[in-house]
Amino acid sequence: MSKNISIADIASALHLSKTTVSFILNGRAEEKRISDKVVKRVLAYVEEVGYRPNSLAKSLRTGKSNTIGLMVEDISGPFFASIARLIEDRAYENGYKIIYCSTDNNTAKTHDLIGMFRDRHVDGYIIAPPPGIENDIAELLKNDLPVILFDRYLPLIDTDHVIVDNQFGTYNATRHLIEQGYKNIAYITFASTQTQMTDRMLGYHKAIDEHKLKPNVKEIVFNRNDAEVIEPLTHFLQENKHLDAVLFGTDHIGTCGLKVINKLGLRVPNDLAVASFDDYSVFELYTCPVTAVAQPITAIADSIITLLLARLNAKTKAPVQKITLSTELIVRSSSKAK
Repeated sequence: MSKNISIADIASALHLSKTTVSFILNGRAEEKRISDKVVKRVLAYVEEVGYRPNSLAKSLRTGKSNTIGLMVEDISGPFFASIARLIEDRAYENGYKIIYCSTDNNTAKTHDLIGMFRDRHVDGYIIAPPPGIENDIAELLKNDLPVILFDRYLPLIDTDHVIVDNQFGTYNATRHLIEQGYKNIAYITFASTQTQMTDRMLGYHKAIDEHKLKPNVKEIVFNRNDAEVIEPLTHFLQENKHLDAVLFGTDHIGTCGLKVINKLGLRVPNDLAVASFDDYSVFELYTCPVTAVAQPITAIADSIITLLLARLNAKTKAPVQKITLSTELIVRSSSKAK
């Protein structure tokens, strides 16, 4: 039997109308008073030939595809991968499947991916948005498609979002380094105007200013290629030998930074104390375990999927929810007191 068997094929084989077969396959046999004998006959035949309904055609009939589009910066990154896994589990428990994709923080690519999701009639969107995607999000909302933003938000778009207190996270980490006796503390981060990154920068500067220290900031152009991050990072550390501590703005920069520190033969924390935003298993396994600002992964994922499921199941429009969760500073040997 052909794998592309249709409702029309089933109807023809069983000498029934397409409408009758369709009602049975869509669970409306009792409503349409179709006899149990006919229902059993159709279901037995469907089982025999291995019929699978066309999901797109079904979504057009029912208005639901029971799928959710999840768009993150990089699905292979530990932070986004952990969030995605937890969301997938909760979604599946509630009858939804997840379609993943990575945007690479690229506006044009994200625009194309949203178009692809719309073609697939996904029921809702979970997005870690790149800059410049405001019009696309506004169009989704205009069409009553629920959108949950996370990790960062778009100030001009009024929709649900789930973030952490990024500013306090870096403030707390910087203050910790200062309290350990470090005075020449660098902040190395990706150059970005996105909310999560600007808030982290503000937190660093707030702690530095409060203690009347001199800021040392290095912003690196975002790149997934480690080599493109390691090169400017190496130059910065070579040219700033007066530094006694460094706070990395993301786990990606943090892991690249540890490679550079090893290559330069610097001892942690004797030559250079280290802390990073985002906790990552590598940090705990490093020769000198790394102090990190840990995001509440489980709480983030739970908040995101709870918000989206509420939107998908709501009969009336509820107020927009903007959730900010706390981070935790996990102190390890890399920031030991001088």
